[in-house]
Amino acid sequence: MNFRYLTGLNGAPLLTQSADAGTSLSLSDVTGQPLLVISNIDVADESTNCAVTKNFTYEERTLAGRLLSVTERIGDEAACITERFVYGRGGVENKVRNLAGALVCHYDTAGLVKTESITLTGVPSSVTRRFLKDTDASATMADWQGQDASEWNKRLQVETFTTRTTVDAAGEPLLIFDAKDNIQRVTYDVAGRLASSGLKLKNDTEKMVIKSVEYTADGKKQREEHGNGVVTTYSYFADTQRLAGVRTERLAGHPSGQKLLQDLRFEYDPVGNVMHTSNDAEETRFWRNQKIVPKNAYIYDSLYQLVSATGREMADAGQQSSRSPFTAAFTDSSALTHYLRHYSYDEAGNLTQIKHHAPAANNCYTKNFTISNHSNRGVLSTLTENPEEVDALFTAGGQQSWLMPGQKLVWTHRNELQQVTPVARDGDASDQEVYRYDGNSQRVIKLSRQKKGSTTQTQRVLYLPGLELRTTTIGSTETEMLQIINMGKAGRADARVLHWESGCPAEISNNQIRYGYNDLVGSGTLELDGDGDVISVEEYYPYGGTAVKAGRNRVEMDYKMARYSGKERDATGLYYYGYRYYQPWAGRWLSTDPAGTVDGLNLYKMVMNNPVTFRDNAGMFTELDWQNKMDAAAKTRGYTPARMNFTTQYGMNTYSSFKGASDSLNPYGLNQNCYYCTAAALTNQTVQDLVSQTQNMQQDSASIDEMLTLMMRVGVMPVSREFNSSFTGAAGAW
Repeated sequence: MNFRYLTGLNGAPLLTQSADAGTSLSLSDVTGQPLLVISNIDVADESTNCAVTKNFTYEERTLAGRLLSVTERIGDEAACITERFVYGRGGVENKVRNLAGALVCHYDTAGLVKTESITLTGVPSSVTRRFLKDTDASATMADWQGQDASEWNKRLQVETFTTRTTVDAAGEPLLIFDAKDNIQRVTYDVAGRLASSGLKLKNDTEKMVIKSVEYTADGKKQREEHGNGVVTTYSYFADTQRLAGVRTERLAGHPSGQKLLQDLRFEYDPVGNVMHTSNDAEETRFWRNQKIVPKNAYIYDSLYQLVSATGREMADAGQQSSRSPFTAAFTDSSALTHYLRHYSYDEAGNLTQIKHHAPAANNCYTKNFTISNHSNRGVLSTLTENPEEVDALFTAGGQQSWLMPGQKLVWTHRNELQQVTPVARDGDASDQEVYRYDGNSQRVIKLSRQKKGSTTQTQRVLYLPGLELRTTTIGSTETEMLQIINMGKAGRADARVLHWESGCPAEISNNQIRYGYNDLVGSGTLELDGDGDVISVEEYYPYGGTAVKAGRNRVEMDYKMARYSGKERDATGLYYYGYRYYQPWAGRWLSTDPAGTVDGLNLYKMVMNNPVTFRDNAGMFTELDWQNKMDAAAKTRGYTPARMNFTTQYGMNTYSSFKGASDSLNPYGLNQNCYYCTAAALTNQTVQDLVSQTQNMQQDSASIDEMLTLMMRVGVMPVSREFNSSFTGAAGAW
């Protein structure tokens, strides 16, 4: 049994027992606001008290009843006030800045986020971040004791990081000033779609990032020209409107000469699974009597789980692990070979075996995974081959405690990965990575320490809106200060600028702009510079990890930021997705899904075991093609979605109307991600917009109380009982 629930008189779960995520208790007040949440309850070992108790404090009911603070306690330890919320009063200054009644100061687990002004459309126009003191120490915890801000601010660093935004009448950003005074400029067409974008570094002139974008009649992207003069065109199948090809090229007259850089082609089966991908810009190669064609083929079982994949890899790739393979030079055209992979799953969808065959390179191996007899928790068989020992390698909340033999994982009380030890040394400093998160469980600091001979190299990364600040020191000497400006509006390309304040490598020009061009699931396959010349190419195995990698020099490759699925690859080999970490060599997440059962009862499974067709953007749920259709589903019968339509007045009629319309458009059934998609359609929003508005909530599809709170945040007043009759159990209530 995956889940067991104990419900209250109103039908809302009080006690949830999950085979994967452990046991949790949730108590709410009469209005549905959470009062007490206890998680990470270890029912198997009562002698170990690692449960996390979270209390919520609100304003008096005679006031607005807003959340004031969150207090957390681990086991029998002293309680800490981990979050405080301060709201704007009704003075003249606050009214001028639209702050009256708004959240102006959020003291969270990383420090302080202060909103200094809000636009008429509700978009914060000036936000300042300050970090806690001693954030480099993993033991430092936020504890906002005291009565007012004067006491809380003593725990903060003096340095501030302010982001300012200017928006149009629709609330879309026009100018974005990051914390280092770099300016991003965005323009839109008459339909509100991206038309162009540019970047002006501090004390520099503006450079175009996107020159122009053209769209088809139904709003799909058709042509895109970037600031490096490279043009990307998109083609679609006429009958299904699925993406058929993406062609990236330098046209005739380009300063670097005409050249086809990437020509991706996609073939699907009738239900939309990707069957073949190819890159017609790559040449066919020959090695050891093999004809190496730049094409991949995929086979699925009856559940549409990937069971076989063929492609090409570097001949010296070796067995896939957490380490990145060697970077080949562009001139080495003979070092590629065929590979064939077979994937096996158990009845619960756990990946149990990967068989890799590349006989020409003598690279044949089998990876086995050991799955618990009592849950979906699983690890590489190098950690244990006994299923009865697997659960002991996880925390009570379902987080994996060991990455590899000797590599310990430490988690925060909020089930966020806090520390990894890639290399442990007895009697000497170990290599470590330490992470810190904000109140929305998003990573804001990464600290990496590596032993370099007799000294230690330390790299500190601050993640700010549109900006990363990287500082590297060797011993006590600062060797590098780097700004990475991430373009938030760069079309399909993943554009960023590398600006060194000091320590720029000789192999890279300062202020280098890098355009990353992606495949169907967002993986960075091609990287170009500001002149349209190739920096690097990379191909991936279906579940992640690098199969082919080549670049014009290794130093530039070391500064590639977006890899598989467009995500950052840490020194551990893990990909950071936002809410979870992913281990590509195992094809599974390190922790359970914070969104609950939106992707099924197996909380560790990666995109329903179909990583070639689908992607997960934030580590919470699989993005499906039909999600875009859900916004229009209710309109097919003349029903216009609006917040006011989803009320007790309409009740079951709204649900019946919506379900009748969506059944014809959604062949997968309404159960997949239904609480996001239904809410998005009925509030006339996109699914991604809805998710971004609710990122600071620990969403659990099994909790009616949490779903009610989720909907209230976007102005929707659902009646959960109207949906209970149409689904079995609390987990399907939405």
